[in-house]
Amino acid sequence: MDAIDATMRIATSGMRAQSLRLRVVSENVANANSTGSTPGADPYRRKTVSFQSVLDRKIGAEVVGRGRIGTDRSDFRLNYDPAHPAADDRGYVKMPNVNTLIEMADMREAARGYEANVTVIEQAKAMASRTIDLLRD
Repeated sequence: MDAIDATMRIATSGMRAQSLRLRVVSENVANANSTGSTPGADPYRRKTVSFQSVLDRKIGAEVVGRGRIGTDRSDFRLNYDPAHPAADDRGYVKMPNVNTLIEMADMREAARGYEANVTVIEQAKAMASRTIDLLRD
């Protein structure tokens, strides 16, 4: 396996990881105000994603592998809204443990990671093209 192909495989695994991360962040943001439907019911719980290094035996290098999608066990926020259908007997509604500011920072970081891997692939393709051009001459 040549180095350019290995580089592209590693960068592709990074792109897949960041794409998954973006999907999880998007789901969190979309549900940032999703409450339970019955009094005292738990709302949406923020999802998290973790990754792990996985040996790609074909290229003999570590690539990014999907770890697991978990849930953030931090406390829910409480809003006082006695008229809400999900309000408990004290008038409080449990709100998701999603902080949109943190999610936006995670989204920006994931997008930058994705872009960095795209750049690696573009550079590897350019190197392969230059190598072919040199071999033709």
